[in-house]
Amino acid sequence: MKLTQRIVQWFSVIALAATSSAALAAPLPQDPINLDQLLQQLEQGKFSQSESNKQREQRFREKEQEQKAMLEDAIAQRNQLEQRAEQLETDFEQNEVDLGNLSDTLTQRMGSLKELFGVLQQVANDASGKFDNSVISAQYPGRSDALEELAENMSSSSKLASIEDIESVWFALQKEMTESGKVAEFTTEVTAANGDKAEQEVVRVGAFNLVSNGKYLERMSSTGSVAELVRQPSGRYLDTAENIQQTDSGIVTFGVDPTGGSILGLLVQAPSLGERIDQGGTVGYIILALGAIGLLFALERFVSLMLLGNKVKRQLKKDKPSQDNPLGRVMLIKDKYPQADTETLELKLSEGILREVPKITRNLTFIKIISVVAPLMGLLGTVTGMINTFQAITLFGTGDPKLMAGGISQALVTTVLGLVVAIPMTLLFATLHTRSKNLIHILQEQASGIIAERSERGE
Repeated sequence: MKLTQRIVQWFSVIALAATSSAALAAPLPQDPINLDQLLQQLEQGKFSQSESNKQREQRFREKEQEQKAMLEDAIAQRNQLEQRAEQLETDFEQNEVDLGNLSDTLTQRMGSLKELFGVLQQVANDASGKFDNSVISAQYPGRSDALEELAENMSSSSKLASIEDIESVWFALQKEMTESGKVAEFTTEVTAANGDKAEQEVVRVGAFNLVSNGKYLERMSSTGSVAELVRQPSGRYLDTAENIQQTDSGIVTFGVDPTGGSILGLLVQAPSLGERIDQGGTVGYIILALGAIGLLFALERFVSLMLLGNKVKRQLKKDKPSQDNPLGRVMLIKDKYPQADTETLELKLSEGILREVPKITRNLTFIKIISVVAPLMGLLGTVTGMINTFQAITLFGTGDPKLMAGGISQALVTTVLGLVVAIPMTLLFATLHTRSKNLIHILQEQASGIIAERSERGE
């Protein structure tokens, strides 16, 4: 019924278009001069329009049978298409039923194989990710592509894995395990720390590390390229890297990273000794300067007291006093005042000993002051660092610990530097003070002996 209405509408549009074209084709009348001419033009136009309508009606009647035939053909074609649509719907429903039955049959027949294929897909995915991050892929690039494609095919379609696919996964895992126990050498493009690229001989230590030219390398999993670490570990690890490159066989000491680069990455991020000292800031450098000055004074006192001790020991073995040592100068006082009584000689000897004491104990007080001031300076740095930390918390909050790390580092490093300076200064002061007291004790002992000898003579 709808098709019939559309055909009638179509014929109406054709008739309207024919009328419009006929009206456009008629010649336009000239402009009327008076009312009579206008009336005459209207009558002529009405007559011509009537003749045109009659002609169109006659043509329409002549084609009426043709239009009816076209309508019948369209209705017949519509009926055929409706029957075809019903048949296709029936076939679709039957196909759905058959597909469901076949899926159930496939599930029943697969049984435990379905679980096997699920495990195979998971293993392929895991192995693909592991191979992307493995240093072995630097020597054998593109290993994960086949496994990744297999996992995608098994997940996106109902296609089952073949024996060859299962064997390929097994072979890839077996090769990874085999290569993990080898130290291999190969040539590949290496990106230096300054950005230059060059072909270099690279030594791969299992699945742990890559070294070249005595430096540790890393494999960028995103690009698959090999590059030098911007910061290398300490010298003892670099020495082992050189040894393993220069040795063809035998046992070689080498620093292995069992995590495949994670520990090495953290190791190179650790600050060096210079960087740790620099974290102490101005207070840290002042503490180190005080420590250096105190060490110089302690070294000077150690050498001086050692020389004085040797001279005093030699003087003890001699009977004749000498001017080149404190004991000799004290003993010369006895010869300088031979007729003095015991009390006067005792005072003169005490005076001579007091003159020698400042020379023996010189700079010891400054060393003691440094040993006391150094931890106080460390405490000052600690307070300053904590102030900086609280200022960072006030401005940025506690969301990012890195913003507080600078103040905390300064607080801890200055404390450590203060203790590092104070502890050896205290030990040095104690040692030097003991040596000086021993020398002074020898002078006092010898002076007491001289007084006792003079007193015996007087009696």
